[in-house]
Amino acid sequence: YVVADEREAKEISESRMNASIEKDRASTARKSLDLYQMIKDGKVKDLNLIIKGDVQGSIEALSESLQTLGTEEVKINMIHSAVGNITENDVMLASASNAMIIGFNVRPTAQASKLAEKEGINIKIYNVIYQAISDVRAVVEGLLEPETREVILGRLQVIETFVISRVGTVAGCRVDSGRVLRNSSIRVIRNNRIIFDGKISSLKRFSDDVREVTLGQECGILLDGFNDYLFGDILEAYTFEQIPAKLDR
Repeated sequence: YVVADEREAKEISESRMNASIEKDRASTARKSLDLYQMIKDGKVKDLNLIIKGDVQGSIEALSESLQTLGTEEVKINMIHSAVGNITENDVMLASASNAMIIGFNVRPTAQASKLAEKEGINIKIYNVIYQAISDVRAVVEGLLEPETREVILGRLQVIETFVISRVGTVAGCRVDSGRVLRNSSIRVIRNNRIIFDGKISSLKRFSDDVREVTLGQECGILLDGFNDYLFGDILEAYTFEQIPAKLDR
């Protein structure tokens, strides 16, 4: 009976230990996912930093340089800085405050490395201040809203029209510059005035649906919500692209 009781107790203990490990892993994964989602949704706009260095002068120089990277959109908060190696306490603080740990000419202790791996905390080690600044700049730029810019793809001229029952009016066009894509937006221009701005419902070459028509080619375009074409109307194809934000300093 004693042997059986000991075996059962050991199995229960191992089961509880495994359950605890899985719970910790799930908590860490959930925490990382929540932080990622908050950044993606624009809910996190602060960058929290913990800096450890070999001497106070290096820490102060690095801290001052990194704080200049803050913007109205993204604030840089120095949660903690101190001389010495990166410790378990630093990792615990980073985990609690969603902070990034930067070490300058120092290393994490073995215990800190293990805890960082468990908590999903990224520790960055540098021996050149410029490289630390460059990496933090990239993180800040990743948190900034990208710039949306309009790009003119091409211009087409209406050379004939076709009325198709239960479909609408198709504009027979010639591409005079650039190109037009199936997912382009289109402005209809008449006498230098924009009379319609919308999306393409159908883009065809002869009877074939196509994704792109290029310079000199002819095509048929059906617009969503517009049928009143006239010979000589200009169709301007455009799209929008997102340009990653860059710091100007």
